[in-house]
Amino acid sequence: MGKHVIFGAGPVGSALARTLLDRGESVRVVTRSGSAVEGAEAVVADASDADRVLAVTVGAEAIYNCVNPPYHRWATDWPPVADALLRAAERHGAVLATTGNLYGYGEVSAPMTEATPLAATGNKGRVRAAMWADALAAHEAERVRAFEVRGSDYLGGNSLVGMVAPALAKGRTAWVPAPLDVKHTWTDVRDVAALLATGAQDERAWGRAWHVPSAEPLTLRELTTVVAEQLGARPAVREIPWSVAWVAGVFVPFLRELRETRHQFTRPFILDSTAAQQTFGLVPHPVADSVAFDLARQGLAPTADPATQR
Repeated sequence: MGKHVIFGAGPVGSALARTLLDRGESVRVVTRSGSAVEGAEAVVADASDADRVLAVTVGAEAIYNCVNPPYHRWATDWPPVADALLRAAERHGAVLATTGNLYGYGEVSAPMTEATPLAATGNKGRVRAAMWADALAAHEAERVRAFEVRGSDYLGGNSLVGMVAPALAKGRTAWVPAPLDVKHTWTDVRDVAALLATGAQDERAWGRAWHVPSAEPLTLRELTTVVAEQLGARPAVREIPWSVAWVAGVFVPFLRELRETRHQFTRPFILDSTAAQQTFGLVPHPVADSVAFDLARQGLAPTADPATQR
């Protein structure tokens, strides 16, 4: 039984802790608040405090970066966290497994594979690309064993389902800040956890990035229909006009940050996860199951059996 240290207890961190615990591993979850995951050791620490990070990772077999700074603070908050975790993995000889995303690719015109260039011009995309470049350089210099997993927009927490479901459950129209009829990949947080846990103990994963196994893409309208079917509600959804969202961004930091990533919803944004599925034999959760899991996390119990849906 190895010692696995997870930084962050959000949707991915908590799913990862449960996955590792189910595999019989010893798990420590590190957060600033001391958030607990049943069965795991909870430790209070700031992931940007390099000395504290070194202290709480002594003896770690693997260190997992599942931290999620506020969206509008990535440029300031991410670099010290990434550096502290990289240094800890290097010092202790632990595998460094990082939860990444697709921002580093920037605007794309075809399905993304791991070979797609990291060509982002936006601030958040450049931050994520730099984090991976640093980890990869350390790996290639044989100072650390590192890999990164990249998923698309999540299902299972911090998702757009959380934006539409409460309104639909009350019989209201849901409003979303994105076009409704553009194909988009959605990634289950449990599939992110499965790839992180698998890769940390499989040397074939090290030294590169992997795309998280994800189900076939759906438009926002199609995703809303799945949500509505499970809630027994009407699939009433409308797009917030971009001009309104743009003006609101002057006052709301989160909406302001969406300006950089709007391209992800105005044209097809599709992730190809063939490599991870074929290499590790991982299969993504069906979207209907992912939606049911997401709704359960919100305390909205589905009224329909996900197995009967697409």
